[in-house]
Amino acid sequence: MALARVGAWSCTLPDERLSWTPGVYDLFGLPAGAPIDRREIVDMYAEESREAMLRLRSQAIARCGTFTLDAQIVAADGARRWMRLTGEMVKQAGQAPRLHGLKQDITEEKLRWEEMRQRAENDVLTGLANRAAYESRFLNRTNTFAVLAPVGALLLFDLDGFKEINDRFGHAAGDTCLRVFAERLSASFPQALLTARIGGDEFAVIVGAGSPLGSLERQLKEFHKLLNAPVLWQGQMLAIAASTGIATPPNPYLYDAEELFVRADAALYAAKRTRRGA
Repeated sequence: MALARVGAWSCTLPDERLSWTPGVYDLFGLPAGAPIDRREIVDMYAEESREAMLRLRSQAIARCGTFTLDAQIVAADGARRWMRLTGEMVKQAGQAPRLHGLKQDITEEKLRWEEMRQRAENDVLTGLANRAAYESRFLNRTNTFAVLAPVGALLLFDLDGFKEINDRFGHAAGDTCLRVFAERLSASFPQALLTARIGGDEFAVIVGAGSPLGSLERQLKEFHKLLNAPVLWQGQMLAIAASTGIATPPNPYLYDAEELFVRADAALYAAKRTRRGA
């Protein structure tokens, strides 16, 4: 159990007295054998994990069942750790009912999975979310409702003259422009629910319902002013610009993601035609 970074725990009911093996003390960063108060331990859980733990614990007690949860805690030394918590309700004749189970430190496992997720969902060049993440979190209707609602607006961007930069200066120059564009886009919409590179020189920003359209328009103006600053590449001053299309859902909670994209895309290309004719 020590090699696997696992500890056993027990909590008697109704006095809620905790008993731990050394592995659990290590996980919480507390000296082995130190007095433990369950209320203080519960406060060491991250908020979301605490709510989930309390809910599953109550269900296990009510149903005389079991539960499993990956929970995040803040240890006594301030370190954030992940643990896999298992519990079981036990009632034995002549003994107080109790919950018992195991707690395993899975921090390294979580970090590895997070690194893999970042690689899978992030664009390597710009560091933004990639097309796959955009589709799974927005265009997929089920995940849209769960992850991104309520949505205030979808903004699409397409770089103007990007092909000419690639043709004249090469792909390294184009890549530099894309990275700078992504940095300026992220800085201009820090409140975005999702900022993604969805194509070669195409980007999407999804903002929440708390951003009024007037505020978004002001942010867009500031963003386009920011784009006026040239990009320095090997002694060359490269100019970048972009066209924008915006679409807002009639209901921020119930919307058709594909229909929203179609409207934003149409607005984007209308803007590009206007710029070409200017």
